[in-house]
Amino acid sequence: MRIKEHARAIGYIYNRRAASLRTSRSGIIGVVVHDIMNPFFAEILRSIETELDRSGQTFLLSNHYDQLEKQRNFLDTLLQLGADGVIMSPAIGTPPEDIQMAEDNGLPAVLIARSVPGVDVPVFRGDDAFGTALATNHLISLGHRRIAMIGGTDQTSTGRDRYQGYLSAMNSAGLPVAAHWRIPGPRTKQAGFEAATQFLAFKDRPTAVVCWNDLVAIGLMNGIARAGLVPGKDIAVTGYDDLEEAAIATPALTTVWNGQREVGRRAARVLLDRLNGAVVETHQELIKPELHIRQSTARPVSDR
Repeated sequence: MRIKEHARAIGYIYNRRAASLRTSRSGIIGVVVHDIMNPFFAEILRSIETELDRSGQTFLLSNHYDQLEKQRNFLDTLLQLGADGVIMSPAIGTPPEDIQMAEDNGLPAVLIARSVPGVDVPVFRGDDAFGTALATNHLISLGHRRIAMIGGTDQTSTGRDRYQGYLSAMNSAGLPVAAHWRIPGPRTKQAGFEAATQFLAFKDRPTAVVCWNDLVAIGLMNGIARAGLVPGKDIAVTGYDDLEEAAIATPALTTVWNGQREVGRRAARVLLDRLNGAVVETHQELIKPELHIRQSTARPVSDR
């Protein structure tokens, strides 16, 4: 610490470029996700930052907003800067060749939250099918027989797996799944709020909803309340991710903890291990989710 203070006092600035010529390492790690304004990614980033700080790494952050060209430009920039590696939640439509190109040019990659078929790199994400089945089975155990799913997209591994988890739970219980009970797309509070109108208009309206994430669930509950109904009593709602906001929502949200901080920690640790020459298995590691039951789920009104 005294050395750093002295360096600042005399105006010394560490020359990272010169140091990288000596060590073949720049000390720069890239991190690219869909949208850091989503608290899910913010929690992952927090644990990545903590892990990288311990090793004196500097990270550069980019949002791709599921724009493939924006993601490609960021990877190109990392390669031009001689970055040491990249942690990425890949954009929708990411071809395996894009990630392999980075690997072949000395930019090792670790994937988080989403996987890309055909890519032989480490992947860390929650077990989305298992977690959504947990939420769906919880609603079934309360006596719900008509259960909708709102949010997500089949264009991502996360969306596909969560929908399959919902389907498998419903099928195992011998319950029907009407095609229109799935409202794909919403991933934000606003989209969840807007989906409430469509959901409440169903003639065979389900008594419960499995939401793709907490943001959709909170938005949906606001839409239900705006329509004069009571979420958690008139309509049971579950979320996913167990964001900090879930516990203080009104009502407190029943949701699935998805291990995002653990995902970030493990991803950063494995990337650092790769940079230090360790042999790392390039398999997909799934964090086991946990169901956290709160006030937004109860028995159907007809059963009370």
